[in-house]
Amino acid sequence: MELSKNFTLAEMTRSDTAEREGIDNTPDKKAEEYLERVCNEILQPVREHYGVPITPSSGFRCEALNSAIGGSPKSQHMLGQAVDFTVPGIDIVNLARWIRDNVEFDQLILEQRQLGKAWIHCSISEKNRNEVLTKTHNLYAKGLPHV
Repeated sequence: MELSKNFTLAEMTRSDTAEREGIDNTPDKKAEEYLERVCNEILQPVREHYGVPITPSSGFRCEALNSAIGGSPKSQHMLGQAVDFTVPGIDIVNLARWIRDNVEFDQLILEQRQLGKAWIHCSISEKNRNEVLTKTHNLYAKGLPHV
């Protein structure tokens, strides 16, 4: 099922953990509606701006999957409101800045881990807060790095 020009329901629900653990990660109708918004309001503008394919690393997570990966019990992923992703060849801080300046969102988190691993977590909601955070070593700071 297509959610936007370049994104499908299958890629927004795909999970190696769900497959390995036999978890049914099928969203309900409301979560599908949010996933469609995530694709059209976040991923599609990024895809069109940078002109390269994007593969989300995490979209929808049912409660069992979210628990299995140690996700927050309040995760917007469980509602279909969030996506984690990178854009191949694009600096993660510059990507976060472009999203901040060009996309309507609820929350934008630049997640940085050890060994240089980083990704964007971006979400929508009924009333977007436009909250921008950087998460490093499980600590959150307002805004993006000044690099």
